[in-house]
Amino acid sequence: MNHKSKIEDMLLEMIQPKLTEIEERFSRGEGLTGEDVNTLLLKSQFNHINHLDLRLDEVVADVASLKIDFKQLETKFVGLENKFDGLESRLETKFNALESRLDTKFDALESRLDAKIDSLIAQFNEFKMELRLEIQMAIHKSMKWSIGLLAFIITFLKALEMLLAK
Repeated sequence: MNHKSKIEDMLLEMIQPKLTEIEERFSRGEGLTGEDVNTLLLKSQFNHINHLDLRLDEVVADVASLKIDFKQLETKFVGLENKFDGLESRLETKFNALESRLDTKFDALESRLDAKIDSLIAQFNEFKMELRLEIQMAIHKSMKWSIGLLAFIITFLKALEMLLAK
């Protein structure tokens, strides 16, 4: 699902020369400007968003897999229901006396199946909520680290600038 657009490629191509220039100046011991820091932040956030896109693709694939599993389970339940319907029809013609007993048991089984399906749906919804919470927590943690690292880099560069200015 992760499809990079031409615009993203163009943006990367546009900032790549600037990134190379920043790396060269930094390796020569020169200080960074605010624009340099913004360019580095842009590249960092671009990489971070790409990483989150990959994680989101994994989550989407997992959800799609769960949907397939659920559909297969639903198909099995429908198949089971069809088997019971066929059995009921055959037994109806042969054993009229057992008809009411079979209907009662079938209704009980159907209620249990409905309860199981409701339970699976509730578990699926709970999983979705936990997944959303986990993604939010990962984004927040990542942003905290990014901001912290940025603050550290800026502080370090400012201190380095002050030392070099003396």
